[in-house]
Amino acid sequence: MEKRTLLAVVLSILVITGFYLIQGIFFPPAPPSPRPAAEEPVSQAPSLETREQFSTGDREISSPGLEDPAGEIEEEIAEQRIVIETELIRVVLSNTGGDIVSYKLKEHQDQGDLVEMILSGTGGESHAFTVAFGGASAKPLTSRFKVRRLSNYAVEFAQDFTLNGSQGRFTLVKRYEFKPRDYMFELNILLDGGHSVNSFKFPGGAAYTLGFGPQIGPRFDKLDQRYEYRRYLTFNKKIKQEKVSENAPAVINSQPAWAAIAGKYFTIIALPYASQYEITMAAWPEPGLSAASRLFITRPSSAGNVSRIEDMYRFYLGPKNQESLGVYDTGKNDFNLQGLQLIEAADNRGVLAPLEKLLKLFLTFFHMLIPNYGVAIILTTLIVKLILFPLTKKGSESTLRMQALAPKIKEIQEKYRDNPQKMNAEMGEFYKREGYNPLSGCLPMLVQIPIFFAMYNLFNNHFDLRGAMFIPGWIPDLSLPESVYNFAPFQLPFLGWSDIRLLPFIYVGSQLLYGKVTQTPDQQGNPQMKLMLYAMPVIFFFILYDVPSGLLLYWIMSNVLTMVQQVIINKYMAAKKAAMAEAAPEREPIIAPKRKKKR
Repeated sequence: MEKRTLLAVVLSILVITGFYLIQGIFFPPAPPSPRPAAEEPVSQAPSLETREQFSTGDREISSPGLEDPAGEIEEEIAEQRIVIETELIRVVLSNTGGDIVSYKLKEHQDQGDLVEMILSGTGGESHAFTVAFGGASAKPLTSRFKVRRLSNYAVEFAQDFTLNGSQGRFTLVKRYEFKPRDYMFELNILLDGGHSVNSFKFPGGAAYTLGFGPQIGPRFDKLDQRYEYRRYLTFNKKIKQEKVSENAPAVINSQPAWAAIAGKYFTIIALPYASQYEITMAAWPEPGLSAASRLFITRPSSAGNVSRIEDMYRFYLGPKNQESLGVYDTGKNDFNLQGLQLIEAADNRGVLAPLEKLLKLFLTFFHMLIPNYGVAIILTTLIVKLILFPLTKKGSESTLRMQALAPKIKEIQEKYRDNPQKMNAEMGEFYKREGYNPLSGCLPMLVQIPIFFAMYNLFNNHFDLRGAMFIPGWIPDLSLPESVYNFAPFQLPFLGWSDIRLLPFIYVGSQLLYGKVTQTPDQQGNPQMKLMLYAMPVIFFFILYDVPSGLLLYWIMSNVLTMVQQVIINKYMAAKKAAMAEAAPEREPIIAPKRKKKR
């Protein structure tokens, strides 16, 4: 019995062993399927054994997994997504090209979501910070790289390449490093030929081009160059705005300290630390976007035979305000950088910049007291009117004095109407004798003009007004035009309006009432002044229909407060006019000389 059991066991082992032997020889198991893409891939050491052939002539790239000219089958690399999250940003990178596919700002909102700084068109997902072998027009790499997660804030992508028609083989490495609380990150590009001697002389004279595009966020309907725009800036001891059009990119080979694409509220700033580079700024169109804005940094080929090229770049991708950009002058940033003058990209230049800063101080102070920027705008307007009240009062007194002197002025004009030079001299003597300056009535208006333009710049560009609500349901964002009804996609012919806005109508009403209250008696019978009174508000209604609601709120409140001021001044002037009439002595009229009759 025991012999039978032992024999059965031996036979069973032989049968099973033979079965697996035959299966392994004739029916080998299928290779395991590639691991699906994951948000957080498992850390792995970069394997640089995969090669990829490309041609800089026709700019075609063959993906791994295809048979190369040597007859080898390359191992396919699965797509992977790497998420890096700091206190300020959430970045998604892809091993396809080693690019950034999403860069969101955690402290800023855009239509209920985080602000996305890398916009895509209808062509699919956008890839930014791409690498292309060649110049700015070369096709970016789309191969999949090996990935190594270095830390919570750093990741590295690596891939091997072989130039067509050359035995030189090199490794391309892209290494990103982010900081816990910084909108700036570092990108290192490495071309490593190992122990072999390479010249890295690519066709066209460019080793590689690092590219950003197609557009910075947040999303927009159009670039009207007033309420949303793109400016192309370079800085080399002083700021310079480059001219870029869809058909004419700007090529800068002077190696500026930094280059930027600036929108109304956000910007990308590139700081190359390479020994040689050329910057190209282009507006080449992108399907699905009304406008594109691209930035390229081209690294020229090396002179002589070298086996290694390593360059470092830093990029700021975030809000365009003085608070965020100013830290790179003081060193209070995670990179300990100082003196970069990135604040020059914040549009705080111009002759009205000091006045704009003063108004911003008032606005910020009142917002600290009452955390509503709409109320802060009203209080800022009130304080401006109080400051200007002495000038306004002086202007009204000057107008009243002009009315009192009007009969004498008319007599002088009649007396010397045939002698303009004599008339001007007599008018000057008369003004001097009466102690009257005819320009004094215009002074309040001349002072208010720069204040208005400073207010316009402040309300149109002040970062903190972005998303600032005044009245829920009506004015949710003081940096944008308000709307009470939207009938899109229909648009009014010629005007292009698709919204009914209430503030422009309130403005017209306040402006008409303002003109009625402030006009002088001599202006009431003047047809030209009547035309100005009624026509100008209507013209400005069309001009200001799409301006930020904060600006219209300021203008409406300015009109209302001016009318209140004028009522007070009119009562004061009426009492003063009555007192002047009682105290003024009777003056003999100026008699014009008799004209001789012509014979």
